[in-house]
Amino acid sequence: MSTDTPSTAEADETNETALRERIEQLEGELADLKDEIGGQKKMTIIATKGTLDMAYPPLILASTAAAFGWDVVVFHTFWGLDILHEKKSKNLKLSAVGNPSMPMPNAMAALPGMDSMATKMMQKKIEENGTATIEELIDVSLETGVELQACQMTMELMDYDETEFYDGVVSGVGAATALEHMAEADIQLLV
Repeated sequence: MSTDTPSTAEADETNETALRERIEQLEGELADLKDEIGGQKKMTIIATKGTLDMAYPPLILASTAAAFGWDVVVFHTFWGLDILHEKKSKNLKLSAVGNPSMPMPNAMAALPGMDSMATKMMQKKIEENGTATIEELIDVSLETGVELQACQMTMELMDYDETEFYDGVVSGVGAATALEHMAEADIQLLV
């Protein structure tokens, strides 16, 4: 037997070492892939309406997703800016006309004073249930890391000044910036 050829035991040991190294390499690659796939989820919500009943969904969904550690942006445009406006957000109304969930016919809902009555009824329910106010939901959203954005074009169109918004609101955001986040988001919602 030649001394130049390794013994079977040495060959087995070399193969086993190579196999262990390959397994470690593959486990590392798998861990990297899991990190890439299972990374932080992203959500973008576009808030377009500024009524009392339409202010709640984007803020509740955003603050809940942020509590789960998601990267959340709520892009407010057109009447949705009223949600971010400190004074207007405290006086959001509920429209009784055209709301299929209202327990009254549209002809009756269109009568003068019905929107005010519907708003007062909803505000009473909110208070009785201990439901968070819009202001409280905005605070929670900002505290949990939600980025509340105000559309630049709409700010100009409606003559809003960024000082009228809650502290922490990102103002002057263009559609291109909003679209960039939406393109990367796992979930996109229009409210």
